[in-house]
Amino acid sequence: MTASASAPLLSASLGQGVSDRLSKKASRHVKERVIEFLLFSAAAFSVFVTLAIVYVLVKESWVFFQTVPLTDFLFDTQWTPLFDDAHYGIMVLLSGTLTSSAVALLVAIPLGTIIALYLSEFAGFKVREIAKPFLELLGGVPTIVYGYFALTFLTPILQKIYPDLPGFNLLSAGLAMGIMIIPYVASLPKTPCAPCRCRCAKAPTPWARRACRPRSGW
Repeated sequence: MTASASAPLLSASLGQGVSDRLSKKASRHVKERVIEFLLFSAAAFSVFVTLAIVYVLVKESWVFFQTVPLTDFLFDTQWTPLFDDAHYGIMVLLSGTLTSSAVALLVAIPLGTIIALYLSEFAGFKVREIAKPFLELLGGVPTIVYGYFALTFLTPILQKIYPDLPGFNLLSAGLAMGIMIIPYVASLPKTPCAPCRCRCAKAPTPWARRACRPRSGW
């Protein structure tokens, strides 16, 4: 009699457990669907924004080139869109960009390479631990700060050397850009290649072998 009385209770408890699991599974399925919908919406919104930007650029460019010939835009040497005799030559902007970029590369590539070699092959552990966060901090400075630095600090120094140098010049802009990209050049991979390891193994002096000692993990 006890067994017959406990059977309905057991079946009821089993049914309750199965229903609880099913309800939890259904609730989890709904949550996963909601999260999936939110992620898809975010991705679709980013794609929509990109397409909208492209559409606006193409539309406004079409209107612009209806009034300004493409040859004048590419080869004119004046950029005066606010003047009565407006010119929209991009050549002056392009040449200024290339000139300042060349100055920046002339500054950043040698200094960044030297810093990278020193930190990876010669600097001690404490020096690396101090220099690396400093370089990362330098790489996180906003570009407007570098522009202000070039205008208020570099330009007066350069004007003492070149008195005829104007306030807005490509030299100070290129130097500031070079300082700005030094952290990116210095953070390039520092693992020596196989010929470098071979030369280090055949180093003739103890100092050379010490200099070739792996510091960044070969």
